[in-house]
Amino acid sequence: MTFEPERLGQSAHELAALLKNLRRTAQLPGDRLAKRCNMSQSKISRIENGKVRPSLVDVEQILKALDAPPAIAADVLALARVANTEWQGSRSLRRKGLDKKQLELAGLEQTSAEFRYFLLSMLTGLLSTPEYVRASLAHIPGDHSRTVARKLERQEILYDRTKRFTFILTEQAVRSPFLPREDMAVQIDRLATLTRLPNVRLGVLPIETQLPGTPLNTFTIYDARIATAELSAGVMVFRDPRDVNGFLEEFESYKELALFGEPARSCLTGWADLYRR
Repeated sequence: MTFEPERLGQSAHELAALLKNLRRTAQLPGDRLAKRCNMSQSKISRIENGKVRPSLVDVEQILKALDAPPAIAADVLALARVANTEWQGSRSLRRKGLDKKQLELAGLEQTSAEFRYFLLSMLTGLLSTPEYVRASLAHIPGDHSRTVARKLERQEILYDRTKRFTFILTEQAVRSPFLPREDMAVQIDRLATLTRLPNVRLGVLPIETQLPGTPLNTFTIYDARIATAELSAGVMVFRDPRDVNGFLEEFESYKELALFGEPARSCLTGWADLYRR
């Protein structure tokens, strides 16, 4: 079962209708299906009406309870994975306005409590100086003043003590020269300052660190419910618990190797000094 990227995240209603039809074909009332799946009847109803996006585990339970043939079950599970994954293409985001994406991220930050960022090649807006934010948008034509302003407004979330942040940065992400030397030093100084916030853990991975596997993407995890992976062509949004858990496991493997606290500040100070020299 193959799908164009644009279809990702748009198959929830198709999945809901398919599950409802399978139940009706099996001549199984909603309450009996709910009992077999150890779910509430209201949850089954919300899934079938497209009001709740079922996880792959939910769908597997429903298919097992309906005794769905293997070929049909495979297609339904493939559709469920598509329904739990969203594609946000760069061109589409630019057409809508990059400032609109900042509003979406601010909403996600307000409804989440724990944040994990793995930064592979550059810094995220929450950690950036105004100069770095502007430089990160310089290659995109147009006026980005509203986007810059909203990126900087979002940084206030770092000072909300009810939120917890863990950032893991590769040396490449910290030292890639997006700015003139003195401005890069100031940016790295900001990172060192943020390590002292009580609700922020900022770790670094020096270039000589032998990492497990091969990191391919910058990614962010919101609580344990949503993960986003950044590609040059856009952003993938994952909601299925299995996908999110995969990112959590990868993040933990990097966190075990990262330097935090005083060792991290020592690295950052040294890298800032190199730019000043």
